[in-house]
Amino acid sequence: MTAETIHKAVAAYYAALRAMDVEAWVATFAVDGVSQDPVSSPPVVGHAALRQLAINMWGAWDNIGLREQQVFVSGNEAAVKWVGYGRAKNGREAQFEGIGILTVNDQGKIQSIRAYWEPAQVMTQIA
Repeated sequence: MTAETIHKAVAAYYAALRAMDVEAWVATFAVDGVSQDPVSSPPVVGHAALRQLAINMWGAWDNIGLREQQVFVSGNEAAVKWVGYGRAKNGREAQFEGIGILTVNDQGKIQSIRAYWEPAQVMTQIA
């Protein structure tokens, strides 16, 4: 696996997040892909569950996204330092940051992501 493959998978994942495009986001994952975002939450496994996760996570937002600040690739994984921003449907805005650890399979799809951030900080900003 090349670093370019990992970078492409990472870019597609974050671009789909910023676009709030459910199908494009789900398509970045392997069929049995896993999201644990944040790591304190239960893992979400497979396209159907990931689709529902996306619908639920974007439901409260007019606009939300994460922008990669730094991407570090090693083997078939990438550690991504990101910043987040969003405007909730109530008009309040939030800014936050975190780190995602993405594992990419041989087909260039995300096999798993584990994200480290503090949802309580975001909820306080938009409450």
